[in-house]
Amino acid sequence: MSEATSKMPHQVLIRPLVTEKGIHRAQRYNHYAFEVAPDATKIDVRKAVEEHFNVKVEKVAIQNRKGKSRRFRFRLGETQKWKKAVVKLSGDYKIDFF
Repeated sequence: MSEATSKMPHQVLIRPLVTEKGIHRAQRYNHYAFEVAPDATKIDVRKAVEEHFNVKVEKVAIQNRKGKSRRFRFRLGETQKWKKAVVKLSGDYKIDFF
C-alpha cells in the first residue's frame, strides 16, 4: 500500500473493544483489541495505534469476524461482518481505556 492511499489514524481505528477478556489480556499480556476499518492492513493498524496513543507496537494480529445469522420476524438475516485487530505493545507501554 502506498503512502498516498494510507488512511489517517482516526479512519483506521473505529473503537476499542473493552470486554472482560480484553481487560484480562491487557493486564496480563499487554494486548489491546480494536475494531478497525474493513480495508485496514496490519501496517495501517500499527501506525494508527502508535500515532494515536504514543506507544510502541510490537505485534499486530488481525481477524475478519463473520456476521452471525439472526431472525427478523419471518425472515433470516445476518449481522454485519467486521474486522478486529489485537495489538501487543512492547515494554512498559500501556493504554488507559478503563
